[in-house]
Amino acid sequence: MATSELQRLKTEFLEYLEIEKGRSLKTVENYDRYLTRFLNHTKVQSPTKLTEQMVREFRLHLNRQPGTTGTMKHKTQNYYMISLRAFLKFLRKRGIESLNPERIELAKVGGRDLDLMSSDELERLLHAPSVGDSTRPQGGVRGFRAAGKSKVSNSLIALRDTAMLELLFSTGLRVSELCSLNRDLDLTRDEFSIRGKGEKVRVVFLSPDAKRCIKEYLGRRGDVDKALFIQFGRASTDAEASKKSLRLTPRSVERIVKRYAVKAGITRKVTPHIIRHSFATDLLENGADLRSVQALLGHANIATTQVYTHITDKHLREVHQKFHGKRRQS
Repeated sequence: MATSELQRLKTEFLEYLEIEKGRSLKTVENYDRYLTRFLNHTKVQSPTKLTEQMVREFRLHLNRQPGTTGTMKHKTQNYYMISLRAFLKFLRKRGIESLNPERIELAKVGGRDLDLMSSDELERLLHAPSVGDSTRPQGGVRGFRAAGKSKVSNSLIALRDTAMLELLFSTGLRVSELCSLNRDLDLTRDEFSIRGKGEKVRVVFLSPDAKRCIKEYLGRRGDVDKALFIQFGRASTDAEASKKSLRLTPRSVERIVKRYAVKAGITRKVTPHIIRHSFATDLLENGADLRSVQALLGHANIATTQVYTHITDKHLREVHQKFHGKRRQS
């Protein structure tokens, strides 16, 4: 079957996202998936044939799809509408007649709840790697498969994991950003640049504890792998596997953080992203302004950072108590 006009334009739009807009391949893949589902459902082939009714019927279709807790969440449905709206804006920019992108409205979603750790829980988590079995192999799928066959000193694993946790809290890095780091990090400085979402570069800062832990960890490394954080076990000594990178994956880091949360006696769910939340709330509680936190987190939009504004409630209460109603008291 010949490729429809909309299918061709969709391909051009995806190429535009990747090349002109510099979006990551993962983002392009997501937009492709959302738009393909829309086009397959509507079976529309020409941009001039797109109507609000088609969009409405597609939204009803999405709203009736099963989700993890009932039907598909409005937040997930909005991803489809955001991709469609961006596609329509692309068509308008190209002078192609189609549905007005302003006619695409997003569903209202409830406020985002943050599952935060207390300062005591955070301290217990950061110190958890020093507690445990002295020879337990850790560090990713291949490392776990080596259990009972090639044991790694827990002191090296503890150094790695302590450095990893301290670095997460010091910088507020996303787990994917953490895993992308190489061991040639310049530890003579208190800062380094990281390329995050949308290929945007930002500067993050190292705390004295994070620098010290990374130096101790790297000082004990005996391998030549370029990754900063690697897995240990049989794979690190196996001749065939040594040709491959031992770099920890985001999923491995999530498992490591979860394990230490259990060791630390923390009953709530703990992930690398929750440590990122702790980084942001720590800054706000100590007087940082929202714009600075936005820059440190690498948020493209201040609205994303505003999820943390409730943290400043304590400060606002203190301001109110200090300055409100003084003339009436005199």
